[in-house]
Amino acid sequence: MPSNIPAASGESGGVRSVQRAFDILSLLTEDRRTLTIREVVDETGLAKTTALRLLQTLEQMGLLWATPKGYAAGPGLWRWAHLARSAWELPPETVQLMRDLGARHRETVNLYVLRDVHRICIAQQESPQPLRHVVRVGDELPLWAGASSKILLRDAPPRLLARVARSSPHGEAHVATLRDWIDRAARDGYAVSHGERDPGLSAVAVPVTGSSRATVAALTLSGPTVRFTVERVREFAADLRDAARRMSERGFDHPLT
Repeated sequence: MPSNIPAASGESGGVRSVQRAFDILSLLTEDRRTLTIREVVDETGLAKTTALRLLQTLEQMGLLWATPKGYAAGPGLWRWAHLARSAWELPPETVQLMRDLGARHRETVNLYVLRDVHRICIAQQESPQPLRHVVRVGDELPLWAGASSKILLRDAPPRLLARVARSSPHGEAHVATLRDWIDRAARDGYAVSHGERDPGLSAVAVPVTGSSRATVAALTLSGPTVRFTVERVREFAADLRDAARRMSERGFDHPLT
């Protein structure tokens, strides 16, 4: 069957065309609902003829929709969105546990899973306070710092730790620090971070385990460091552990396990 995606000759050209098409789609955000040809050309560096060809192909596939103001997300994305939601949607009991945590402590609650050298946010309950930490569902964050990273990397093989360290601003020598963080989190049963990635931001994280008792996710509370005192960190850790235990007992699954 012939492909609708325009491609240069050879497999590498086809891969480049697919990457370019997704680069265009990624320009759409909640704040920018439509794209003009000029914006696509300026922000991707593509030639105008190439950009126009890709836009037309994406429109033919229903992934974009031409409007008087530019190209908007197309109805074809609804199917993908439905599939993603059904795959990643958490059980109502898990969502309620996160809501209860957020209501009690008034800090942002996140659930992260591991993917390669990143951690992905798969659920969030946002803090009601004006000064708060917010990570959108679907965001990828680095693993070289942060409380949730120390939890998710507990069973990581040496090769992965080396790759994570190389991706950090500290280089491969960061492996030793990662191992110290992971060991301490394993001893304490929770992990803490203060300004490791973003100054003024703190977090507390605990493991959520699967049927094999391996860590499958990290449940966290995060917010401004000024509110994460020693006493509050202990309170957060205790409540997080209780919530994570109940999540684990009820069964926790996601596409990456």
